[in-house]
This record gives sequence, C-alpha cells and structure tokens, in this order.
Amino acid sequence: MTGKAGPGPEYAPATALHSESVLRGFYDFHLEAGTGPMVNPFPVVRRRQSRAGAHHNPMGPPRNQRVGLYRPKLASRQPRCIPDDIFNELFANLGSHRDRALVAFWVSTGARASELLGALGGDVDVGQQLVTVIRKGTRAMQQLPASPDAFVWLRLYQAELQGRVPIGHDDPLWWTSTRPLRQLSYHAAYRMFTRLNSSLGTNWSLHDLRHTAAYRMARDPEMPLTDVQWILGHASLTTTQIYVSTPADEAIASILAHYARRSKASSEPAGIAPGYRNESLEVLFGKAPS
Repeated sequence: MTGKAGPGPEYAPATALHSESVLRGFYDFHLEAGTGPMVNPFPVVRRRQSRAGAHHNPMGPPRNQRVGLYRPKLASRQPRCIPDDIFNELFANLGSHRDRALVAFWVSTGARASELLGALGGDVDVGQQLVTVIRKGTRAMQQLPASPDAFVWLRLYQAELQGRVPIGHDDPLWWTSTRPLRQLSYHAAYRMFTRLNSSLGTNWSLHDLRHTAAYRMARDPEMPLTDVQWILGHASLTTTQIYVSTPADEAIASILAHYARRSKASSEPAGIAPGYRNESLEVLFGKAPS
C-alpha cells in the first residue's frame, strides 16, 4: 500500500553509509591525536577515475572528491507522502485525543517528530495558532503555524489531563497514557505509530507525516516555495524543491487516466467532417436515402 520496502535482514544502505562516516571520522580524530592506530581502517579512495572537478558546476560550492573506500552507494529516493484517503483512514483509527492532536500538529506544521515532542506548555499560542519548537540542527526556537483542528484536539486532550499532571509553562505538553505519567518520548510515540500501522497493514513512518505536510504546502499555487522552506527549516531551497515533484500515487493515477482517455477515443466512431451532406454520404457508401 505504501510502496516502500520493508526492513530486510541486513542493515539498510543509509545506516551503513552513516556508520562508515562516523567510524572514519572517529579514527581520523584519534590518528591526529596520536591515540589510535597508525592507519585508519576506514580509508578514503585514493585513485580517481576522472579528473578532479569533473561534472561540477563551477558556480556552486566545492565538493569533496575523496569518498570512503567502504562507503556504499545510496540511490536517491523520492520522499513519500500519505494520500488523503489513506490519511483519513489512518486518522480515524487513532485511539486517543493525544494521538489525534499529535498527528494533526505533525501533518500541519511539518515539524519533525522529536521537535514537537519537546514542546512545553508555554510554547503553545492558541490565539495566534502558533506552536514553538526547537529546531533539530540549529537548536534555534521557531514558531510554526498549525491548523485549527490541531488546537481543537489539543484542547480535548488537555481537558482529559485536567488535575492529573502539572500544566505550567515549563511543564511538558505531551504525556504518556500509562502510569506513572511522564513526558512522552520519541520511542513511545514511535511505538504508538507502529501499533497503528499493524492494525492497518501499512508501514508509514512518523517522518512521512512531515513529507505529507511538505507536499501539501509545496503544491499549493498560492504558497511561495520560500515560505515552505522557512516552515520546514531547510537551509537550502534545493532541499525544498524535491517536494514540487508529483507524488507517486498521483503520477500513477494520472497515467491510468491517460490510458482510459486513449482507449475511449479509439473506440468512438469517427465523426463526419463538416461541409458534407448526410444524404450524399449515404448514397456514396451504398446506403438507401432516408
């Protein structure tokens, strides 16, 4: 249903790529400090198959020509968004006001899962429809607009917690549903979404909600792409441009509709060209005049 491959028996290429970068940097540090081996066990490629700077835009920033020898190749993947009909089914199967509020905020603000889970009670401005998060990379505070439905579900959730947890400005906004009540962590929210996927037979991830929000905003003709870049917190506009492309489900539906139109056009009889009288054509093709 999602079009995404499930987890295999081995590590994913992205995991191996990240591990190679971390280990190579770890041994480089100790090599310079004199506390590690004399040779980095994760060396870089020394032999180049082409000249330096080949196929590189001279107007762009310089790039590192030397890559890790054991660094796997990672194919570029198109981010997947949740179609509207499947998202409605997913939202209807959520089991609590807390989960509905979380999903509504994730899919309307485009915030990362960890960014929203770190919000406190004083970070919500209901009057302005804003929620303040701390960005993952820069650690800067940023106000993000959210949909009115998200604040409705949040108010219903807070009414359930009345008298059970502290609701001060410096207290957590999201709490666990089991006792003892404590701040909701990323792993607990991940398990909540995993149980939801199990009931629906899907493998959507929490990060797909961010992709869904990005696609919805980027495909709005009245919303500038620079505004989408600001909301998502991207450092480069090039990163945001990947959401301008057509999602896979919409492309498939468009192509199938194209085939249906061609099939319908080929089955319809050709019409009579203008300027010819019907009775003349009937005599020409051997039909009795009416």
